[in-house]
Amino acid sequence: MKAEAQADYIVVKALQDGVSVIGLSRGTDTKLNHTEMLDDGEVLVAQFTEHTSMIKIRGEAQIMTGIGSLQSEAKK
Repeated sequence: MKAEAQADYIVVKALQDGVSVIGLSRGTDTKLNHTEMLDDGEVLVAQFTEHTSMIKIRGEAQIMTGIGSLQSEAKK
């Protein structure tokens, strides 16, 4: 059985309604892969893969990664 590489995960917890989590690819052209909208209290577990190399978060959310935790801010 061949061992598969483990991809990094992040957890995003919305702290307000309407938080956007956008998965993007990288390369010669940056492309939108997927978008999720979260409401207050909802949690999304996302994984970096060969197709998703960047994640953009809009709105107030708590973001937890393997290297630490931070909070994004709502646009004013």
